[in-house]
Amino acid sequence: MTDHTFAYLPLGPLPAGPDGRRRFRLWAPLPRRVDLAVFDGQNRRLIAMQPEGDGYLLSEPVRAPAGTRYGFYRNGKQDKLYPDPASRYQPDGVHGKSEVIDLEAPVSSDWAGHGLERAVIYELHVGTFTVAGTLRAAIDRLDYLRDLGVNTLELMPLNQTPGDRNWGYDGVLPFSLFRAYGRPEDFRAFLDAAHARGIAVLVDVVYNHLGPEGNYLPKFFPVFTEKHHTPWGAAINFDDAQADGVRNYWLENVRMWLEEYGADGLRIDAVHAIKDYSATHFLEEVSALADRVGEEQGRELILIAECDLNAPRYLRSRERGGYGMSGQWVDEFHHALHGILTGETNGYYEDFGRVEQLAKALRDGYVYTGQYSPHRQRNFGAPPPADVTPAQLVVFLQNHDQVGNRMEGDRLLEDVGVDKYLLGAGTYLLSPFTPLIFMGEEYGEQRRFPYFVHHGDDWLIKAVREGRAKEFAAFQKDGHHVPDPQAEETFRSAKLSWDPDARIADFYRAALHLRAAAPKGISFEDVSVDRAGTLITWNVAGNHTACGNYGDEALTIDVDSDRLLLASNGATLENNRLHLPAWGFAALA
Repeated sequence: MTDHTFAYLPLGPLPAGPDGRRRFRLWAPLPRRVDLAVFDGQNRRLIAMQPEGDGYLLSEPVRAPAGTRYGFYRNGKQDKLYPDPASRYQPDGVHGKSEVIDLEAPVSSDWAGHGLERAVIYELHVGTFTVAGTLRAAIDRLDYLRDLGVNTLELMPLNQTPGDRNWGYDGVLPFSLFRAYGRPEDFRAFLDAAHARGIAVLVDVVYNHLGPEGNYLPKFFPVFTEKHHTPWGAAINFDDAQADGVRNYWLENVRMWLEEYGADGLRIDAVHAIKDYSATHFLEEVSALADRVGEEQGRELILIAECDLNAPRYLRSRERGGYGMSGQWVDEFHHALHGILTGETNGYYEDFGRVEQLAKALRDGYVYTGQYSPHRQRNFGAPPPADVTPAQLVVFLQNHDQVGNRMEGDRLLEDVGVDKYLLGAGTYLLSPFTPLIFMGEEYGEQRRFPYFVHHGDDWLIKAVREGRAKEFAAFQKDGHHVPDPQAEETFRSAKLSWDPDARIADFYRAALHLRAAAPKGISFEDVSVDRAGTLITWNVAGNHTACGNYGDEALTIDVDSDRLLLASNGATLENNRLHLPAWGFAALA
């Protein structure tokens, strides 16, 4: 059979021919036989899938227009109909029939996208972003986001999970749009509406694990390997026997989001849990595929790796032996800032909490660049490569992990109050890095964002409840408890209130306005950072100077400026003397 390296084989229903008939392709090296079942009302037609080689199966041409329901039977048995592993839509959920989807070409064919150097990212969960919790409803908020200063959206996973509500990280059908959010046509409409407003859209994808309920992929191909393990169990099989087909499956998923839908990039979940010792790492192939799609469509695409390793290879170009990711989520910046604002020292926060660490994060992006980490109990990290720019490092005050993975999903504002909150906001929004705003943060959302699921298996519901309770056993006291992740009320409690605090909303808008005027394409050489006790000052390419007081005592300092651009907590400037109250922030011309 043909060498499939960088020649991806499309999966699922293939485009219909002039006669209206189409073929179906499936990678299924494990069953001895697979039959395609195509349904027309109460009628069912069975078609034996024929081998193409290397475990790929192809059907004969069959009449199956858009909207047709179908599925597969294994080994000649008809006791269980399985959904297509590459199904684009599951109208009846993860256990039901698949539906044939044909998407029209994108409306925004002249949209070229943009890179991270000018991005302001807004992370949102479609189900809790609006009352309706759908992609169509989210379109109504796009003008607000554009006017706020957001030009890039990062949507938490859109793939099908069990039930009607989920964070998205329990996905089992990575190609299928979550039915609670709408149909594939609705996502295409959302993309077109965002592009019409100059807003790029990134999709959060999970290539490091699959959810437990409704995961039928192992019935068709060896998606897991016991060669490696992750916190979720056996790793996805990227480098063991028959890994070529597994890699093609996930690369086809990349192509679908970028090419079929026209999304502007991906945020790739926990890439440190992608275990691959192949000569060409899976992420390199993702990068090469994104480059190909971008070049063919005349668009600039973004790949952001969530990675808790300060490892330069993820950002280094493929030509220089790296994986070629556009950017990286930098948890360390968050930890350094959060540790100072909250005083928390449990878990990984034991590595943070000192003002000099935040100064280092502002200067270098990473905090640990080879020194000893008490939490990890080893030397950790390396400096960013010389060719990495600050825009490639995505930083945040909050995100879905840093809120939702807390016991009760409490947001930072609830824990630190407005003054510290605005200091934290000013610090990262006017840092040299690419900022990511977590939905509702920009106006001071008070509602929490707890973890929620909607499983159908009783054993799994019980296991999730008990697992969360055990994880937070030491914290369940003084009226605090773990919200029931299965309860519908837990999900509803996470929906945004859209009740703004004017002081916070005005500060965010002003900060983003200042950021928009900052020069683009800067290097680390364009950033200067100084620290004196609890005071940190930094300047980005001579555009503006930011000052933060991360202590309990007020400070008065001489500055080379007579214009105050932005201030929090009553900071004032008079006769080149800047007064910074405790936990105050100021930006100067």
